[in-house]
Amino acid sequence: MITGENAGGITILVVEDFEDNRFMMRRLLEMSGYRVVEAENGEEAVTRAGEEQPDLILMDLSLPLLDGLAATRRIRQNAELRDVPVIAVSAHDTADFHAEALAAGCNEYVTKPIDFDQLEEVLSRLLGQVKRL
Repeated sequence: MITGENAGGITILVVEDFEDNRFMMRRLLEMSGYRVVEAENGEEAVTRAGEEQPDLILMDLSLPLLDGLAATRRIRQNAELRDVPVIAVSAHDTADFHAEALAAGCNEYVTKPIDFDQLEEVLSRLLGQVKRL
């Protein structure tokens, strides 16, 4: 389980088209004290990111309407969101997918099924970077 130290006040946008996956992520993150907002597709992700100004975004790459890479590129065009950490989430674990995600503006890449110990480490590292800025 994720144990987000000092998670209070931190908002995470979970972008995932499968309701069961969103539910699981939301529950684990909320149990750790994070505030969670959700989006079901890439278009909604861009809109919600602009509205909510999250501290971090978990971005599924295979999304309807606008895929996660395109959504990340659009989010990066918003000056207020340019430095928000984006973690790419995908079942594809190849060097090409990793490289595409980083080129689109993602900070990290996590594969499905999600290893929550790994996610905890990535969240702590990226949110720690945000707090130092």
